[in-house]
Parts: sequence; C-alpha cells; structure tokens
Amino acid sequence: MRLKPLRHVTAVGVAALVAFGGLGALTATPAFAATSQVSVVHGIPGQNVDVYVNGKKTLPDFAPGKVAGPLSLEEGSYDIVLTKPGDDISKALLKVDDAEIPGGANISLVAHLSADGKPSLTPFANDVSKVAAGQARIIVRHTAAAPAVDVRAGGKPVFENLTNPKEAKADLPAGTVKADVVLAGTDTVAIGPADLDLKEGTATIVYAVGSAEDKTLDLVTQTITGLHSAPGGVPSGSGGQAGSGLGLAWYAVAAAGLLMLLVGARRLVPGRR
Repeated sequence: MRLKPLRHVTAVGVAALVAFGGLGALTATPAFAATSQVSVVHGIPGQNVDVYVNGKKTLPDFAPGKVAGPLSLEEGSYDIVLTKPGDDISKALLKVDDAEIPGGANISLVAHLSADGKPSLTPFANDVSKVAAGQARIIVRHTAAAPAVDVRAGGKPVFENLTNPKEAKADLPAGTVKADVVLAGTDTVAIGPADLDLKEGTATIVYAVGSAEDKTLDLVTQTITGLHSAPGGVPSGSGGQAGSGLGLAWYAVAAAGLLMLLVGARRLVPGRR
C-alpha cells in the first residue's frame, strides 16, 4: 500500500467549523447551550495518530477506521492537532487552528482524504431529529479519494452521484439491508457489499474512506441511538456518538455552512521527512 505523507492541512475544516460557530446562537437549546458532542472519525488509511485538543493529548494512538468520543466540548475556540503516536505536538501531520465550536451541536469531525487524495479535516452536523415509529435513519458520507458513487441497498440505488465531501440521508423502515457502493451510473462495485443493521430509532452513519488508487477503500460506521419519536430520553450512542436533541432547523442551516468546505484553501504544515 502506498501512503501519501500527511503534511497538508486544509483550511476548509477551519472555515466550516467557524461557520458552525456563527450558527451556534441560532441553534442552542437550554439543555445543551453550554457544550457540544463531538465525535472523531479516522478515515485516513495506514497511519495511527495522537489527537490533541488545545494542547492536550485527547485520543492517543487513534487507529484508522475507528470512531472515538463523543467529546463534550464547551462552546469556544479549539486548536486540533494530529501527530504520529509519541511525536511532539510541534510535528503536526494535520491540524486546524481556532476552530469555533458552538454550544448545543452534535458534530462528527472526520480525518479523511479529499477527492484528489490530500489529507483533510471535515466537520459534519449530525441529524439527531426524531424518526417515526418503525423507522431508522441512514446517512452516507463520501469521504474517500474516489470519484462520484451511487449507494445501493438490495442492488437498487438509494443515493446517486454522491461526491466527496458530501452526504445523503433518508429515513427507512428498520431492518437489515445489504448495501454496496458502485461507481456512479455503473454496476462496478467499489466497496462492499455489507450488511447494515438499521435499528428502529437510530441513525446509522456510513463513511466511505480510503483511496481508490491505492485500493484501500472501506466503510466506517457510526451509530446514534435514542431517536425514537416516543419519549425516550436524550440521543446517545455507541462507537463514538451522541446526540444534542436539536431540531431540523439546525441541520438545514448547518448544511449551508458546510458549503464553505467546497471553496476552502490549503496551506502546508511543517512535517518530518
């Protein structure tokens, strides 16, 4: 496997997180006004990392394909740094400075490859609005160095022409579905098939990660629980997920903020050779 060196940091992650910060005042609810739930997803193959938040090692030896957290972060500004395990924080592989985190949000911060194979950090607002009885939510995020794809369930396209770093979602009847990822408009399978257990009252988030060129494409999943329409408590989860209880308004506005991801610039971070 050929691993591209992690020496680039994308300003798009900063821009999008700043957008989240600007929206925080519009979306915070009394129960969650002070903190956000932030999960971290490692979707860059071939390199374990230490994750630092404001200079503190928060996730040591974090492996590719894993989801960690959620971290309860108070509203404010954060420096996020990824290094090789044991390296000093000054030897960053990837970082964002002054990322503004709003209060009351549920965010997944994804380290992944951009469409052209450059390491990136992308935040996604997680939809933790309630689902109808008997339903489950599936969210698919294209975070791989690969062209546009279609996502199929039972051999039939559910989401079409999905590109990096976009997402698509739908509420479906709860149950097990066999899903795969194919090149857009074709039957050429890029990832899968895989059985997805869509439990009632949950959101299953599926990340396409890795590189088509390096033949490292794979799926990473995250599950958010507690989304039943009937009273059932605060959304929570396993494998690094939790909920904020925010309504649909947050996700509609946050989606506009995520458009900033498409126009961000890149800058170099000093790295070891």
